[in-house]
Amino acid sequence: MKKEQLFTRRRALLAGAAAVAAAGTAGVLVRGEDGEPVRAAAPAAGAPARSLPLKPSAYRLQPLAGYGPPPTAPGRTPVRHEPMMSMTGRGRAMVLTFDDGPDPRYTPRILDTLAEYDVRAMFFVCGEMAVDNRELLARMADEGHIVGNHTWSHPLLTRLTRRQIHSEMSRTSDVIEEGYGERPRWFRAPYGAWNRAAFQLGSEMGMEPIAWTVDTLDWTMPGAGVIVDRVEKGAAPGVVVLSHDAGGDRSQSVRALRSYLPHLLDSGYHITVPRRQYT
Repeated sequence: MKKEQLFTRRRALLAGAAAVAAAGTAGVLVRGEDGEPVRAAAPAAGAPARSLPLKPSAYRLQPLAGYGPPPTAPGRTPVRHEPMMSMTGRGRAMVLTFDDGPDPRYTPRILDTLAEYDVRAMFFVCGEMAVDNRELLARMADEGHIVGNHTWSHPLLTRLTRRQIHSEMSRTSDVIEEGYGERPRWFRAPYGAWNRAAFQLGSEMGMEPIAWTVDTLDWTMPGAGVIVDRVEKGAAPGVVVLSHDAGGDRSQSVRALRSYLPHLLDSGYHITVPRRQYT
């Protein structure tokens, strides 16, 4: 074979190999030796090819950062001018909330009742109570309850400076994070006394303000039967019920829960926890 023919054949082979490589990169169909169409394999993303075959790994199964839709930025909690009073949504859903704890005398008994009926609730805790009862925060997390911020020492926020309010809220959020596993996303002002600083600081800390629809006034110790009556008469879709699991003798609140909870469930109410509108 002449030298010119060898050179021409070699050039043709190189050109064919380049075409196949290009087709593989583009992911188009090429034809094999038998004339049947074959889809050329696209090069895998990641490190350059090595002499030994690569084995599947978590790294090679993950897409490159530049592929796919851009990551969604977390929504910012809005600054509200009034707290949420009820829960919106369809169905006969209600929310049970308990303030001022956790108290080792009453909170475990409330948790036991909620667990018996497979119900989730919200607990707005005070930092000075939570700091010595972190195990109860952990139990709340394990059983699916929501823990909210109720300040450190339960002060009247409208009489505090902005710096004092920040300290009350931030210290409590720190304790909740240590015991519950994450920072709170809900905040409730003691006595329901809100001001602009409370709304602004709560928003900055990623918390939504929430109040209540039905106040059991259980802190006045009216008797378990009166508490039950107030909850059952106030029951309605979207209602948020306020009770307490600390701050005094809460044995009436414990007994009342054991009475009205099964009655609400038998009446077709779904006891649940609210979802955040902004995450």
